[in-house]
Amino acid sequence: MTAYTATVTVRLKQGVLDPEAETTRRALERLGFELESLRSADEFEIDLDADSPANAEDRAGEMAERLLANPTIHDYTVAIEER
Repeated sequence: MTAYTATVTVRLKQGVLDPEAETTRRALERLGFELESLRSADEFEIDLDADSPANAEDRAGEMAERLLANPTIHDYTVAIEER
């Protein structure tokens, strides 16, 4: 087994209202920053042991599907790094 860190990034799907990002966007604009759009995201770092990077990615993806993200309203990505 090899030690990996899986980074799971969870975002609301395009078109789903994101009040946190909207509030932050307006505040940034009041500070003089020009931006087209802003989306908020949650990031989870998971340390795990697996036989391969693909197996680690599969396990982290299953965690995202079952708990970390709501597939109805969220998209997520998984990145794997060997520790």
